[in-house]
Amino acid sequence: MQSTDFGNPIHVESLVRQIHAKSTRPLTLMEVCGGQTHAILRYGIDQLLPPHLRIVHGPGCPVCVTPAETIDRAIEIASAPGVIFCTFGDMLRVPGSQSNSNANDLMHAKSQGADVRVIQSPLDALRIARAESQNTSPGSPNRQVVLFAIGFETTAPATAMAIYQAKELQLDSFSALVCHVLVPPALDAIFADVDHGIDGLLAAGHVCTIAGDHPYHRLADQFNLPIAITGFEPVDLLRGILNLVEQLEAKPTSYRVDNLYEHIASAEGNLQAQRTVETVFAVCDQHWRGMGSIPQSGLKLQPQFASFDASSRFPQRKLPGEQTSCCRAADVLRGKIRPIECPAFGTLCDPNHPLGAPMVSAEGACAAYFLYQALAPLNPIKLNPIKLTSSELTQSESPNPKDSLSP
Repeated sequence: MQSTDFGNPIHVESLVRQIHAKSTRPLTLMEVCGGQTHAILRYGIDQLLPPHLRIVHGPGCPVCVTPAETIDRAIEIASAPGVIFCTFGDMLRVPGSQSNSNANDLMHAKSQGADVRVIQSPLDALRIARAESQNTSPGSPNRQVVLFAIGFETTAPATAMAIYQAKELQLDSFSALVCHVLVPPALDAIFADVDHGIDGLLAAGHVCTIAGDHPYHRLADQFNLPIAITGFEPVDLLRGILNLVEQLEAKPTSYRVDNLYEHIASAEGNLQAQRTVETVFAVCDQHWRGMGSIPQSGLKLQPQFASFDASSRFPQRKLPGEQTSCCRAADVLRGKIRPIECPAFGTLCDPNHPLGAPMVSAEGACAAYFLYQALAPLNPIKLNPIKLTSSELTQSESPNPKDSLSP
């Protein structure tokens, strides 16, 4: 399949027709990737679906689930003298625990003189640390370089490589404030709620590219949910939605995991990346913003790399707990509501004055709704009843998912 096929309007129309013809009852499907959230709204995919087919958005944005106390800790370390604090750009305006305070994010710390630098990769922070270690200018002592290491399975390998190389290079000036999290345990927490209301799951293909698909087979079996692993383009997403609709309408005794991102993701994932992560990190319990503590859902440094833990290297003062507000970001992250159903959305909370992390991040669901609601109405498009042609019906039942793309 050519890369241009994933946005081909002919394929899109064919898939939409099949979804309308085969979807006969109310269903709620969840995706757990900020990139997929934005793609669904950017391309108006939610507008093309039948009115009874509802898409909700799970904890698919690592920025959004980084706990407020970790943001507080990041601000504290970044504000310490002699520190260069390296972070991804979308962490700059994520609010800490004092959501009503102006001095509540890394951007404010930077405005007050903290040396906060935006990086594109954890290895950028390593390069800065190496440059600092080679600084022999009189009166200019080497500064501590701290990497704010956040993200899901996709970014953990690069962090692991940076820390591994720092140890090899004996870069004592380098450390990391680690808040890496794992997707499947968070889904465990959501689906363990008997009132979760989710009928099927769109799994993020790039996560499976690293971690493989085996955790999702367990989820499908344990919670009896269909799961489609898919990508980020219109055809990717519509294929995933059609797959879930077909599985759910068939009402089998058990559901399966289908990898529709097979051109990139394999069943075993990236074994070298997995080995690198396992060398540097161990799995641990982790607090998620809006979801509380989730067992075995985070990563911490292995004992042999503990000297690179910024939390241990910098003294910590007692930090305030997270304040309450009318923000319902926690319900958005759990798929309980869509952002537009939050009473603060677009009034008390917007990208210029965010109450919750999902309104800040470039991958946040609230930011996506705020950005794209002006481009199209939020009510689904009313389409005339559609019947499949015989050729479309044959294509949709093809054993090879790629074959179903032909109009």
